Amino acid sequence: METDKLPEGYKSGFVNIVGNPNVGKSTLMNDLVGERISIITSKAQTTRHRIMGIVNAPDYQIVFSDTPGVLKPNYKMQEAMLNFSEGALTDADVLIYVTDVVEDPSKNEEFLSKVAKEKVPVLLVINKIDLLKDNSELETIVARWKEMLPKAEVFPTSAKEHFNVTNLMNRIVELLPQGHPYFGTDALTDKPARFFVTEIIREKILLNYDKEVPYSTEVIVEKFDEKDGAIHIMAVIYVERDSQKGILIGKGGSMLKRVGTEARKDIETFFGKRVFLELFVKVEPNWRNRENKLRQFGYVE
Repeated sequence: METDKLPEGYKSGFVNIVGNPNVGKSTLMNDLVGERISIITSKAQTTRHRIMGIVNAPDYQIVFSDTPGVLKPNYKMQEAMLNFSEGALTDADVLIYVTDVVEDPSKNEEFLSKVAKEKVPVLLVINKIDLLKDNSELETIVARWKEMLPKAEVFPTSAKEHFNVTNLMNRIVELLPQGHPYFGTDALTDKPARFFVTEIIREKILLNYDKEVPYSTEVIVEKFDEKDGAIHIMAVIYVERDSQKGILIGKGGSMLKRVGTEARKDIETFFGKRVFLELFVKVEPNWRNRENKLRQFGYVE
């Protein structure tokens, strides 16, 4: 669509999703965008980067941004993740703060106080209400959150069950400012294809390994070769220690093979093409605290 042919009153804007880890931000964004853009697992810190999902309609474009869960940083990588989340406060047209029915509102008060001072509209999404037994519980939770974010509009939702997400979407569209689209009107995300390959592989690592291993890994796609209706992908999984490399590969390569098979199936679904996936494991000591490695892996500009 050419910009001079846009309908009168066309709207566009950035809608940024923030909140603590594990409250369902990625599930909500995937529901709003209608595509599986952010990886979702039950482990905290699943999203490490700001991921944009773009929704195009004849009369508007919404650029959603899913951010890492807000947490107090223990090492340089988490500092970079917090910077992504705090950056989301500065460039939003609409801010969505996501919590859930079990979270303590006083958690991360410092970040919450920044949200409370926002000049742009803030929509407070209280997610996972399918876990509640009755309405009186919800009323108590809403009242507690209204004390913390008095200016916010409250949307009790269940992103997993798609409950009240349509109403939330309608309100977002109402709040959008008028303006031209920021991206092509057929764009789905600002991220390149390789990014989604790394996210899918990371998701399989998160699902298949326990303890520290998933959080010590980074995935880099070294080859993405598309021809004759198939994609040949070569990816390297970096870990911090030799012992983690052994766990990741597993006896006789069994664990790495499982991760590769599961990832390949999802990558084929994502791209709608046959995929040949090769995985390698390399040790990169203490990469989460090394500036040059964080820059190489896209955490630092």
